This record gives sequence, structure tokens and C-alpha cells, in this order.
Amino acid sequence: MNRNPPANDANRAPDPDAWYPVAPPAPRKGRGAVTNLQGRYEVDQREAYDDGWQHVESPADARERSDEAGAQIDEQANAQANAQAGERETSEPALRTQIYEERAKSILTRNQSPDIPFNVSLNPYRGCEHGCIYCFARPTHSYLGLSPGLDFESRLYAKINAPELLARELAKPGYEPEPIALGVNTDAWQPVERELRITRRVIEVLAQRQHPFAAITKSSLIERDLDLLAPMAERQQFMAAITITTLDADIARTLEPRAATPSRRLRTIRTLAQAGIPVGVSIAPVIPFVTEPDMERVLEACAEAGATSASFIVLRLPWEVSPLFQDWLAAHFPQRAERVMSRVRDMRGGKDYESSFSQRMKGTGLWADLLKQRFHNAVRRLGLNERRHGILDMSEFVRAKAQEQKRQLDLF
Repeated sequence: MNRNPPANDANRAPDPDAWYPVAPPAPRKGRGAVTNLQGRYEVDQREAYDDGWQHVESPADARERSDEAGAQIDEQANAQANAQAGERETSEPALRTQIYEERAKSILTRNQSPDIPFNVSLNPYRGCEHGCIYCFARPTHSYLGLSPGLDFESRLYAKINAPELLARELAKPGYEPEPIALGVNTDAWQPVERELRITRRVIEVLAQRQHPFAAITKSSLIERDLDLLAPMAERQQFMAAITITTLDADIARTLEPRAATPSRRLRTIRTLAQAGIPVGVSIAPVIPFVTEPDMERVLEACAEAGATSASFIVLRLPWEVSPLFQDWLAAHFPQRAERVMSRVRDMRGGKDYESSFSQRMKGTGLWADLLKQRFHNAVRRLGLNERRHGILDMSEFVRAKAQEQKRQLDLF
């Protein structure tokens, strides 16, 4: 693990026009939702973990099974693509995950946004290996002098002192508990968490203090922590949400190249629900003509798996996310790219993005209203959102004794 931040050299400038070409990029072996058109990351090997992809038949395998002649054509095309990728690899070094230790000065972030259902959040990591091309948090890497593109998903900052900072915060004499949202900027259970276990240690602190929190993830790794989460849920101190954008594994493979498969996430919903954890589904983002046609099917599958609540967010394209997402469209959906962006702008007052609180989550106009109607009709039909959600019990919070408060503060 690197202990110092990377040099901000000229070759890694955060200018999206310099780093991502406007024309559809050619496939190359490596990582990234745009530059790795042939699938997920191949170069960064980790301990085997069931994220669902090993059970998914690839499109090429499906064609081979159904059409021998088509398979031969595919094999020739793949061989040619691999040969071209091999030629490029001689000049383009493999991109690997780099992790930098960060000793944060504070760990709880407070917001006053009226359209966000929490006031306090905690993020153990900066950057996210899942590589979701639509991620609204990508521009935060620009603050570090890094690219919101590949740097965001390959140069990660791990807040190694997050559990200690949290313990210190909760031990303050005047601390008043309120629900903490875990992993809202970047996924708290992203692949690097398997080794670093920072999120696990944060949950241990919360469990010890019986401090309520909620979490959102698209990783099946959350199941690892059921021994802590289930007892907290039984005391009404924990609830979870799983993000599922589509049930189409082929789309998910490029849209969210290192997250668990949609079917694996459904299994995670079922596992959490069977453990007694209130679990909802977040359909975020809804992408017109890409994931939007799948919205009702996602809700139906999640309700069947045990989800009791649901929410959705329309595609958000702030700052550098817009050109990155449009590159992705050009690479994967070139025939409908213009149509997708036209519909996005219809819901954003003619712009790629509208940041006002009243518009940024759901959009405005005819198409946004129709999307809301579809969502609410499906939710009502499936019996979702019928219970009261978001109510976590604060009454059992364990305050630190004076001696322990002093010991916690002395650590810093």
C-alpha cells in the first residue's frame, strides 16, 4: 500500500477532454467502463469472491450454444480484437489499483440538503473500484488533482483511522446521536474492503455503542457482516438499501464493471431480508432508453426477493460525469446515444444537468412526470413503501463514561 499521495504529473491531468476522446474508443485489455469494452477488469487479481459473474453466461457463449456458425465468426472477431489489444498493451501498461493510506482529520460529514434523507454520513474510502460510469462522486477526485475517470476507480484513498475517529466522535460528552448513512459517496463494501476491513471496524464501533445507521451498497460483501448487522436490525438500529439499475447482466457488465451481478444483488436482498434486516432497493440512476425500460421488472424482482421499500433517482451528470457518460454511450449504445441525451435534457430544462434541490433527483417536465407515475404505480401494485421507513431507535445509544471519554480523546 502506498503511503504518500500520487504526484500530479502532466500526463494525468483531470481535463476530461484530454483523458477521454470524444470518438468511440477502441477496445483494449484493462479496466474501465469505457476503455474496457470487452468486459470487466482483467489485470487486477484478487482473492476469489462470489460477486455473481462466474455464474453468468457471456453473450459469446450463448451464441456458441445456439448458433455454431455464429460462434465461429465470434471466435475470429475475438481473436482479432485480442491481437489488437495485445499490440496496444506493448505501449499501454496495465492499469492496477493503487491504494493510498489517508489519515483523515474528521470522519462524519454533515449536510443540510432537503432532498437527501439523512443529515450525517460516513465514507471509509475516496474513489471506488466498482467503476460505475454514472457515479456522481467522480468529480470529487478532481479536488485531489486526479482524473474523475480512471483515477477515480484505480487510485483509491483508504481512511485507515476512520474507526478511531468515529469512536472519538461518539465519546464526546455533548454528542447527540442521529442516524449515520454509511457509504453514500463511494461504496463502503467495494472490493478493497475485503482486505482492509475498514468498514467492518466502523460497524464494530457502531455496534458497540448501539448507534443507529443505514447503508447503501451494490456489493454482496455486505453479507460478510451479518453477524453485526442482524442484531442491530433486531434492535431497530440498522437498515439497508441495495442499488440495482437493471436486471440485464450485459448492460450491468459495462455500466458497473466491478459491482456484483444484478442476480447476485437480488440474492443479497433475499439474504438480508431473511436475516431480519429491513432492506430496500434503490433504482439509481434511471437512464432513459438504457435501464429505464427495466424499472418495473427490477421492482418486481426486488419485491419477490424480500425488499419492502423502493426509491429511484434520475441520471445525474454533474461536472466531469457528463462527458464521461457520453463517451460510454458512444462506445456501447452509439445508435441511441443522441436519443438518450435528448431525453436527459428534456428532464433537465434543456441542460445536461440541473443541480437545484427541486430538480436534481427526479427531473422536471412531461417525461419526468411519466417516470414518477410508472414508479409509484408499480410500488403501489407490489405493496412496497407501505411500512414506515427511516425510523431508527436512538434510545439505546450507549454513552461513554467519563474515564472512557478521556481515554478516547487522549488517543488523539
